[in-house]
Amino acid sequence: MAGREDGGVPAADLPSAEATRLLGLLADDRRLRVVAAVVLGASTQGAVVERSGLAATEVRRAVDRLQRAGLVEVADGRLTFAADRLRDVVRSAARAADALAVTPEALGATADQVPVLRNFLRDGRLVRIPAAAGKRRVVLEFLAMQFEPGRIYPERDVNILLSAYNPDYAALRRYLVDDELLERREGFYWRAGGPIDLDAPEW
Repeated sequence: MAGREDGGVPAADLPSAEATRLLGLLADDRRLRVVAAVVLGASTQGAVVERSGLAATEVRRAVDRLQRAGLVEVADGRLTFAADRLRDVVRSAARAADALAVTPEALGATADQVPVLRNFLRDGRLVRIPAAAGKRRVVLEFLAMQFEPGRIYPERDVNILLSAYNPDYAALRRYLVDDELLERREGFYWRAGGPIDLDAPEW
């Protein structure tokens, strides 16, 4: 796999890009009908024509595209669907996506918080605010950890920080104050509770 001059991986070489390309080929109705016919046992282009209802020229074009993509193999005039290739590409893309996903651990969540946060955080975003008080407290304590102890934040900065997790920053801000995790006075806020990172440097 060739790298770029900056040492990165070209977008075309990413597993997700290859999976998108193959799935894009199958999004075409004619190619999908050809694949379906082959999977169901049509082993020649003539048989595909009969099963798919497509014209012979359409089948030839579709088989050519699918063969160049490695989704259909042709040997001695017989067609087979390369299911292993599609499966491997999709699985590789899924693994790559998992590796890039922003996990609660990567965001600094404690071991106790992780089991709850996994149900509410997707790629670093809070998909919903828990209704149950206990779970909501875990989420709020995690959010409180994003504020530096001893630092005073104007309300604008609090809103910006919280909106990075969920668009309803006003509700999150209110919950943090109500749960005494943030203190508020005259439009300014500071952290008042929540877990403390003992490995953080002392200032």
